[in-house]
Amino acid sequence: MTNNTQNGIEIGVSNFHALLERTQAHAVDFLNKLDKRSVSATTDTNTLRRRLGIPLGNDGIPAERVIDDLVAATEGGHLGSAGGRFFAWVIGGALPSALAADWLTSTWDNNAALYACGPAASVVEEVAGSWIKEVLDLPSTASFAFTTGCQMAHFTCLAAARHALLRDRGWNVEKDGLTGAPAIRILASEQRHGSIERALRFLGIGTAALVPLTTDADARVTADVLFKALRVSDSPTIVILDAADLNVAAIDPFSELIPIARTAGAWVHIDGAFGLWARASGQHRSKLTGVEMAHSWATDAHKWLNTPKDLGIALITDSNAHRAAMVISADYLTHDATTRDQIDWTPDWTRRARGFAVYAAFRELGRHGVADLIDRSCAHAAALANGIAALHGAELVFAPTLNQGLVRFLSPKPNASEEDHDAHTASVIASINAEGTAFFSGTVWKGRRAMRISVVNWRTSDSDVHATINAVARVLVSMGSKPIS
Repeated sequence: MTNNTQNGIEIGVSNFHALLERTQAHAVDFLNKLDKRSVSATTDTNTLRRRLGIPLGNDGIPAERVIDDLVAATEGGHLGSAGGRFFAWVIGGALPSALAADWLTSTWDNNAALYACGPAASVVEEVAGSWIKEVLDLPSTASFAFTTGCQMAHFTCLAAARHALLRDRGWNVEKDGLTGAPAIRILASEQRHGSIERALRFLGIGTAALVPLTTDADARVTADVLFKALRVSDSPTIVILDAADLNVAAIDPFSELIPIARTAGAWVHIDGAFGLWARASGQHRSKLTGVEMAHSWATDAHKWLNTPKDLGIALITDSNAHRAAMVISADYLTHDATTRDQIDWTPDWTRRARGFAVYAAFRELGRHGVADLIDRSCAHAAALANGIAALHGAELVFAPTLNQGLVRFLSPKPNASEEDHDAHTASVIASINAEGTAFFSGTVWKGRRAMRISVVNWRTSDSDVHATINAVARVLVSMGSKPIS
């Protein structure tokens, strides 16, 4: 094939070859240095704006220079969230095969909305979706969708729930909207993630429809609380339960709660953004006993399965409600009754072929590898929480029961108040992150500031745990906490 020129830029096979080789070199360099770089960003906002905010020229420049300039301009502006010492916000890092599959997904550049737009993308989603149900041991007949993340997975599941509940009351919400429809009530844990309320806003149900369910000392909804809440009204109801809340990975007692909700005619939805993956672990599976009785589940592949970002998963038992809430048809769209058109199951139109990265991750890990990843993460979380809590000036707030734990840092001031401890905890977190060995996020638990420890990255090792505890010890000493003699 010969090269040609367009707007002064050479287009052709040789051009792509050189460009992608150069890009690969940049990527490999970044990955090889993850363990040596600061996990925190080291370049400030003003510098990034100055480097990137150059005037846009009238003429294009060679693609290789674009990439070289982009790498140089963003140097120091990336968090090391792909590495093994990033413990904030439940963010995983991409497995090698999943990263490579994601590169190929961009290279193939198909619109994974219709089978006709990319047959392989459609079929790989079929297979990857069936594997997810197998590994998580959820009903094989459930429909599924790959979304941008758990936010849109919630949206998809709750849209199906909205359709089903109103359909059963004789109302077609897709045709007639919500004006005049029976009001839907939402019962959700007080520990719920903010994406739940956001989904309710997107769906027109509204946050005023949400009734918080109080939790016990372990942050779990109890049968008594749910039973009383369900008795208040016979309105169509969605009950949202947690398969690991964001602070302490609390898992609601599904085997007790789901039968109560189903008896009352409620739709049960599970927020399992990361915790649902514990179903793959022999060691932790029993903590989710009964979760398979729900109507829908939302989770992420880009958390504990460690695919690249932009990969949530919705699973729904009522496939008719799921499809009715999402389906679209138009004269110019090509449909085939024997194949899967992804557009019928997701809120996206033009979309990435997300199935390739999931498929690759499963094949690289296998069933035993997924289980081992879950078990290792939980062990590392316990070691981090207990190791940091053992340091002078630190305190264990909530011991990990899965992969999340909380610690706080006590102010060295004489007669320090709770507010002093809160302020000191925030300062210590900032100092740990600035030190660069590891990165954590803060939270508020029962009215007090704490540091959240979350482990989901396949790279995290025993040496990462030890290096992190030592780094926290150094920071505490520098901030006035005396080491234990």
